[in-house]
Amino acid sequence: MAWPPRPWQRCQLLPQDCQHGRKKWRFPLLSQRVPLDHASWPHPNQSSTQRPSVVGKGGLKKWGVVGKSSQRSRDAQLPACLVMLAAVPGGRTTGDLSQPNKPPCHKPTAGTEKLITAGLKSNAGQVPGSRFQPWAHGVASPVDPVPLRAQFYPRCGQEAEMAGQVVFALLLLLARTVLPGGSTVINSCSSAAKQLCDFVCNCSDCSDENQCGYLRGSAVLGTPFTCDFEEGDCGWQDVSTSTYRWVRGQANLATWNTGPHSDHTVGTNLGWFMVTVSPPAKTTATAWLRSPVMQEAATTCEISAWFHLSGCGLNQTEQPVLRLAMVYGDEVVGLWQSPERTGEGWHQLVAYPGRVAEQFQLIFSLTQPPACGAELALDDIIFRNCGLQEPGQQDCGVEESSCNRGSCLAKHRFCDSTDDCGDGSDENKVRCENFTRCSFEEGLCLWEVEDGQPKWERNTSLSLGTTYSIPTRDHSNNSRAGFFLHVGNSSAAGASGTARLSSPTFQATNSCSLVLYCHLHGSATSSLSISYVTNSTKHLVTERMGDLGSSWVRERVDFNVAAKFKVLIEGVASGTGTVAIDDLILSPGCVQGKLEGGQPSDKTLTTLPSQPHASRCTAEEVACDSGDCISAELACDFTEKCADGSDEKHCGATTFEEGAGGWHDISVGQLRWGVQKTTNATNTILTGAFLALQAGEGQVMAAAKARTPLLGPSSPACAMEMSYRIHSGPQGFLAVSIADHTAGTTHLAWHIQGHGGTAEGHVNIPLGERTRPFQVELLGLVDLQVLASAAIDNVTFVQCHPDVKPPGATELSCNFERGMCGWYQDQSSDFRWVHVTEQGQGSDHTTGSGHFLAVDPSVPWSRGQRAQLVTYYQEPATAPRCLSFWYRLAGPQIGTLNLKMQLEGGKEMVLWTRRGTQGSIWHQGQATLTTTGQQQYRLAFEALRDGFLGDVALDDLALTVGSCGAELSCSFEVDACGLAASEQHTWLRQSNSTGSTAGPSADHTTGTATGHYMVVSTGRGSLPAGHAAALTSQPYQPSAPTQCLAFWYQLSTGTPGSLGVFVEQSGVRRKVMSVSAMEGDAWHRGHVTVQPDGDWQAIFEAVGAGGSRGYIALDDLHVLDGACPEPASCDFERDMCGWNSPLDPLLHNFAWGWKSGVPLAKYPGPEQDHTLGTRDGHYVHFDTSVLGPGGTTARLESQHLPAAADSCLRFWYHMDIPEHLSRGELRVRLQSVAGQRTVWSMAGHQSQGWQGGVVPVQSPSEFQIIFEITMWRWPMEGTVALDDIVYSTREGCHSSPEVPVEEKSSGSFVAEVVLGLLLAVIIVALVATGGWYWLKPRGPASGTPVESNAPQGFDNITFRDDKVIISPEPKEGDDI
Repeated sequence: MAWPPRPWQRCQLLPQDCQHGRKKWRFPLLSQRVPLDHASWPHPNQSSTQRPSVVGKGGLKKWGVVGKSSQRSRDAQLPACLVMLAAVPGGRTTGDLSQPNKPPCHKPTAGTEKLITAGLKSNAGQVPGSRFQPWAHGVASPVDPVPLRAQFYPRCGQEAEMAGQVVFALLLLLARTVLPGGSTVINSCSSAAKQLCDFVCNCSDCSDENQCGYLRGSAVLGTPFTCDFEEGDCGWQDVSTSTYRWVRGQANLATWNTGPHSDHTVGTNLGWFMVTVSPPAKTTATAWLRSPVMQEAATTCEISAWFHLSGCGLNQTEQPVLRLAMVYGDEVVGLWQSPERTGEGWHQLVAYPGRVAEQFQLIFSLTQPPACGAELALDDIIFRNCGLQEPGQQDCGVEESSCNRGSCLAKHRFCDSTDDCGDGSDENKVRCENFTRCSFEEGLCLWEVEDGQPKWERNTSLSLGTTYSIPTRDHSNNSRAGFFLHVGNSSAAGASGTARLSSPTFQATNSCSLVLYCHLHGSATSSLSISYVTNSTKHLVTERMGDLGSSWVRERVDFNVAAKFKVLIEGVASGTGTVAIDDLILSPGCVQGKLEGGQPSDKTLTTLPSQPHASRCTAEEVACDSGDCISAELACDFTEKCADGSDEKHCGATTFEEGAGGWHDISVGQLRWGVQKTTNATNTILTGAFLALQAGEGQVMAAAKARTPLLGPSSPACAMEMSYRIHSGPQGFLAVSIADHTAGTTHLAWHIQGHGGTAEGHVNIPLGERTRPFQVELLGLVDLQVLASAAIDNVTFVQCHPDVKPPGATELSCNFERGMCGWYQDQSSDFRWVHVTEQGQGSDHTTGSGHFLAVDPSVPWSRGQRAQLVTYYQEPATAPRCLSFWYRLAGPQIGTLNLKMQLEGGKEMVLWTRRGTQGSIWHQGQATLTTTGQQQYRLAFEALRDGFLGDVALDDLALTVGSCGAELSCSFEVDACGLAASEQHTWLRQSNSTGSTAGPSADHTTGTATGHYMVVSTGRGSLPAGHAAALTSQPYQPSAPTQCLAFWYQLSTGTPGSLGVFVEQSGVRRKVMSVSAMEGDAWHRGHVTVQPDGDWQAIFEAVGAGGSRGYIALDDLHVLDGACPEPASCDFERDMCGWNSPLDPLLHNFAWGWKSGVPLAKYPGPEQDHTLGTRDGHYVHFDTSVLGPGGTTARLESQHLPAAADSCLRFWYHMDIPEHLSRGELRVRLQSVAGQRTVWSMAGHQSQGWQGGVVPVQSPSEFQIIFEITMWRWPMEGTVALDDIVYSTREGCHSSPEVPVEEKSSGSFVAEVVLGLLLAVIIVALVATGGWYWLKPRGPASGTPVESNAPQGFDNITFRDDKVIISPEPKEGDDI
């Protein structure tokens, strides 16, 4: 591959040159290390009291992270020296960071570390726990915050000053080209160049670790040394050489399925990430993204990031490839490469660069094949445990020794070919002279390769190329040119064989140990085993199996053998996998056998055992214990195919009494999973043998992982049950995730977090429906040094075979009071339905206090695009049936709810859909299930995460025989809802993006070009003058004495013809509405009141007028009980009467809600409406707390109204905004072709009840009335509600017999009596004063009295056309 050029030329620079253009801000301090890291562990919850803070001499100091796009920059004003502790990934540090009674820069002694608690602050600045809080990170949300114990201290005194050393020209080049506009502090204490970007905070504000490819911390995630791209690019620079390039961007919900629907950090469309942009090229193209220069990295360094791939990458044969590489010295080595299959959504990459003792850079590259429109988003780059330990003498334990820097290191990690100390002292030649090391740089040393196929081969990464599973470098030199041994699958048939490598013969010993570094990648079934052989008998010591990732993993084994022996290393590379080893190190206790003359001898050696006879099974088969062969696809598929059942014996279901039961450890760090026996006879959870966390031999601080073999397929009801026990502090956890190799995803299924004590029990973990292959993954993290522990036992799989249906699988009618009946959670996404009772968003539909299903897109762990509720395949339907259900779509920015059907072997079909808020009200939906012939079918309710604020709910599903009948609400998004055209090719259902007939540019339902409507072409070529095209509904059944038919229509400009609406009852057709022209090309609302005396039908008839072109379109038909209200008038008891919030992406689709007075914690509002004055009455409302970075305005628009000369708008409003948070106002605006103008406004305030408003309305042209809540400054907390809107065209505001007045707020009887007495006293006083004034002699009149036009009883507000005038109280001396 062609890497970008790198200017590695040295030059001398003045210190101030490196600081050019960097504006200095103060920041809080974040630690450089997190102990026992875990890449995908659950995110902690946080209460509203867990605010980040820093305590110094000046007391409590507030602080926040700022970046080049931030407008909330604040000087943190930190003290000169702080001692700060490490923050857990996913949390944010909080606590007292000062060191009282200690001199500045005092370094704590071992064991004096403080506990801190991880917290969180959203990028929107909201208080954690508030409504619509976009949580930050992780795949789950444990109950408690997570304290960790770790040390941190900054360098002090002269060590923190700029020393004026020579720096690379590249550092200056990057600093000048990638720094933002000056809002991020960089090196405020003028640290030496070699101390910049070294993962150690040398400045008190840690600003020497900013713009390093990371910032000193993420305000959203709470993790140190992180780039979440929320505040800028962190110094990452696009260095592409073509139009294919990287830019910083955001998600766009308008382009659903063409890119990320949210970022990974905050999980909404407001978050930022880096993304590739370019039109598809005719040739292969690569986009390059380069980091600034970093100084060096410790052996424990881990780099993680999240990526999202969309476009052709998911469908074409030739896939785009994302790579992460490291550039240092003259080397360019790969660290990570994307797998061949990557499903939708965000995926995590984890890379281990190893010890890097010099400056280096990182480069992300995406290579896309020709004509491929791949789009790659990159987010949340985190560097963990990359900084070297600070120098300083520590007290080492019995099993530890001291490094030259003063830090302690386990004795068995000395002389292991890795610089763990960071200064090379653990690999000192004098100390390690008696160890025997083979790096394969000069050959095989004393080791011997057994001939055959396959066999161990000595090679380099340069020679082997860039295949996915091949090591990208050796371990000895971290170089592509370094040598190692590897075995790949070279068989043409794909059969797996064993490669063998043996040592010389060693004398009997109890102190011989072998350290080696292994690389298993590209296959879930590859393996590496280490054994010793005595008397031709092989004794297995350890075995590694599975995919360990693209890194070298340390392994160590001890030999305690009473006879002469050989070490045997065997590798099996399955499928496309590769197994490699490097740096074999034998301890001084491994002594070769000798003759009397002192020379080594092999004559007395035990010969190796013969290779086992090759199985007669092919590469696509597996052998049963009986010797029979079955297809590999049938192994571990939850049903016995071998006669002896051996194909299901080692698949993860086990009690561990006879071994691991198919579980294999794939840990790469200092923890691992292993089988051990219980020592506590009273333990009823862990009996006999169990799988437990043990000390591992790896170098990194990662969670331990174990996996099952490849499993599947599984059924929707499939679950894994197990016993568990964990004894740990809050930093420990147990978790189960599912790696789905077909979808290319890994999702968390269950977790439990330590709480300082012991937690144990039995758990049922849903796995759900999955195609083969998938694996269950067990993760664990505890601190074994403080006697913590974690283990599992008694693992079983239940109801997993897809052909075995559980009882109730056909029960589709369900009220969810006793479970989910025949509906099952789709487990393939972390966005999921939950079985709940009322939790602040509203009660159930069945009883008002029962259960229902809900999904919330704002929950902290959701990053998936869809949540599905699925059924098993049902028997073929021989007759139509009707599925009715009750649903709720609530919230200011909620997404889509779909009902889908899938025939066996076919594609999904949408039967019903709704999008956007429908209010906090239960609505009934229904869909007819047509006959399916001989095919089975399944159903699914699907909630799309194309909105982030609100919730979706389902309840009371009922499946009945027969069709549903006429649909009372139809958006035409799925079908024509049974409306039939009189002639073929007249009325058509289409969208503007796919339609063949001229029509509206956007539908009314969704406001997009992809939305559907019914349209008829009225040009003379399609509908000649006088000809008619009718569209007839199905019969509607009368459900009330009067019913309202409402619909939206649009006529093209020019000569579109006419639209007539007819109602037909008992064969009699009656015309009830006609329209032939309208202003503009907007959607207009029509409504007709029907008084049915039986079934009735609606007929829409378009009549051509002979124009050259034109169209008439219909959308959103509704039939409601009761008479239709006047246009723009509404009491909101039945529906919103055509009032709606515009679908404007610039407003982020913030919608007004519709609810009753029943209190809802998630959707606050008045506890009584104005119409009925009860909790059962309804109104529209808006919660202003959602306004902020996502949008500062929310609008409620009327239908289009005709020109008005003297009309009047009356309404009632209710504000509940604390006075000190009043930052905005409620406005009434008129919008027409001439623009918008404000005719009424009211500043936000905290009122005591419903207030009335009266607004004269005049417009020379067609217009809309808009209620708009807007903010001046953020935040603005509180609610605004509207009710009883009346728009009158017959008489102005002056002659109205009913003038709204302020409604008295509810209060106690005593308060009313007191108020009445006070009023009586005031009235008596006024009467007395008036009488005296009347009797007083008066002079001549000062003028003729003028009648006031101001509305009475309205807080002294006089309404003008363009502003509001507050009429002052008369002052002394004013004319009255």
